Amino acid sequence: MNQLEALDIQIKDHIALVYLDNPPVNAVNTSMLNSLALAMDQFSDNDKVRAVVLTGKGKVFCAGADLKNRGEITANPGGLHQHSRRTREAFHAIRECSKPVISAINGAALGAGLGIVASSDILVAAKSAKLGLPEVDVGLLGGVRHAQRLFGHSRLRRMMLTGMRVSGDELYRLGIVEACVPDEALLETAMDIARVIAEKSPLSIQLLIQTANAIEDMSLRDGYRYEQDMTAAIAKTEDAQEARAAFLEKRKAVFKGR
Repeated sequence: MNQLEALDIQIKDHIALVYLDNPPVNAVNTSMLNSLALAMDQFSDNDKVRAVVLTGKGKVFCAGADLKNRGEITANPGGLHQHSRRTREAFHAIRECSKPVISAINGAALGAGLGIVASSDILVAAKSAKLGLPEVDVGLLGGVRHAQRLFGHSRLRRMMLTGMRVSGDELYRLGIVEACVPDEALLETAMDIARVIAEKSPLSIQLLIQTANAIEDMSLRDGYRYEQDMTAAIAKTEDAQEARAAFLEKRKAVFKGR
């Protein structure tokens, strides 16, 4: 997967460790957006990957849109529309990846960086982490809809209207991240979660993500009915039968992904 630009990807023990890699602050540009979308789609089809850990190389997770790249984007007819579409698709590729995506937030995740985080399944923050929507300071807007998945009404309005940044400790207090740990412990904390997921049935994990995404905007009745239908479908698989047998026999399950 080394053909992907602005990313550094390492796959080991069924976990894909993905670094956003666009120095100095991992700003989002065309290469990163295209690579993120393609990488997530490739993970979905890669049986060797059961979980993804996404973080930033260096001291910043992602500082948001690359403003230096904006003039080039808007110079040609259709350029801004194409950029907006690439951004949407990159976020949706993370959300729709059939393998769980864990964001390990090191340093600032601003604007589009917050969108990447909000599209992930599980969030872990370093003490240095900060989430923010600085668009108001550069005459732009964006990222609010994704941030609504994380923040309550008043806090989000304050963030978008003032450029306020929320620290790792505060993210943990608000229940937005699973943990806030010293920077040097961030990656191992995220990897520990990924290792637990990688030991589960791949089929169950994939169907859980698919179901959670599908029912997010459904009514309570429709969502639970959908979930029940998916439960009935997964119960017929070999992995489900193995899980039940292992539980009854008090042994570790051996999953085959079918």
